Amino acid sequence: MSIRIVLATGNAGKVCEIGQLLADREIEILPQSAFDVPEVEETGLTFVENAILKARNASRYSGLPVIADDSGLEVDALNGEPGIHSARFAGPNASDADNIALLMEKLADVPDEQRTARFQCLMVYMRHEKDPTPLICQGTWEGRILREPRGENGFGYDPVFFVPDRNCTAAQLPAEVKNALSHRGQALRCLVERLGV
Repeated sequence: MSIRIVLATGNAGKVCEIGQLLADREIEILPQSAFDVPEVEETGLTFVENAILKARNASRYSGLPVIADDSGLEVDALNGEPGIHSARFAGPNASDADNIALLMEKLADVPDEQRTARFQCLMVYMRHEKDPTPLICQGTWEGRILREPRGENGFGYDPVFFVPDRNCTAAQLPAEVKNALSHRGQALRCLVERLGV
């Protein structure tokens, strides 16, 4: 018997990615849109605080267990920016292209060897809205920021995130390879292992 879990995101890219990662498990993933869950304001100061806010909100409206993540890009030369503001780096309704353009602008004078960065993902599983002990898993994916986008796959900052051991960007990787390496893949595998499903 499969368990039903709500995915607390409105990001179609995340729904698709997490759905692929859980395809062989006894888990039925439902988007929060199926329950008319309103977006919650991400007022946390850390990835984990925001993930918990999103999970609690989705569980309140759906009455089901929830997986939520908060993830983003940390660039060393920018003191960890865009960090928790990755999706809204260039403004509240910024597109991926807008966010990448601002990142390129801020890194314009930074030499290649100092453009180190990583994707972080904090993933939370809450059994119910008032779960006092949510499961929390973290995934980290190291790389560096290129000077121009490459590749058509993925979303967000993937086209400028260079993966040294694959000699290409995250957006040039096939989905199954990206899922095996990515911060989100790492966090989700940790979560599934701890859930025992």
